[in-house]
Amino acid sequence: MSKLRLPALDPSVVEEKRGSGYPEPFRSRMGDRAKRRLGDACGLTRFGVNLVTLGPGGQSALRHWHTLEDEFVYVLEGEVVLVTDAGEQVLHAGDCAGYPAGSGDAHHFVNRSGQPARYLEIGNRDAADVAYYPDDDLRFADDGNAYVHKDGRPY
Repeated sequence: MSKLRLPALDPSVVEEKRGSGYPEPFRSRMGDRAKRRLGDACGLTRFGVNLVTLGPGGQSALRHWHTLEDEFVYVLEGEVVLVTDAGEQVLHAGDCAGYPAGSGDAHHFVNRSGQPARYLEIGNRDAADVAYYPDDDLRFADDGNAYVHKDGRPY
């Protein structure tokens, strides 16, 4: 057991959250994905930091982009395939990627390897943010923070 106390933190003591907040049929597409919300555990409110373990065949999210939130990802272990509007590229431990708010460049990671991958994902928190998912009939709405169809109907 860790003897650290805040503001220091041993990530292994943070609860691991599995699954996704997406509605079906999207939730089950994420596969083996686990997050430890390190920023929340440290009391951060202006930006989030998650330690993510992505199992073989898992994906980080549906391909998406944010109107008001910057995102940054740093790969710690393993490899992931970064899929963006420009195509695919493999990222290995030590590689990183950044997604500026409002860029319109939809992105996500897929683990096509046979080993788990681990990475840090960091992003600001803006209550008015909207996330768009160009490949799926889904949008994260700013009016109630809920997933809706592209035409605005709730799931």
